[in-house]
Amino acid sequence: MSDDHCATGEDGPGTESRDALDAVAEQAGPPYAECVLCREPTEYPESHRGITLCPVCAWQEAQRTACSG
Repeated sequence: MSDDHCATGEDGPGTESRDALDAVAEQAGPPYAECVLCREPTEYPESHRGITLCPVCAWQEAQRTACSG
């Protein structure tokens, strides 16, 4: 099947990036905005305007939009 990259059950880049992001959020620095989908911290400060997505949700959203056509 040629649409294997469009599978919806893929988890994304993995839990390593989520663990690394949690470690970054625990370090001293500005408070980080929450992802609008999963509520995990993002790399954006709370003052960032617009929709904020964590790297995992951003990757999954890119996969969904790339396969929608």
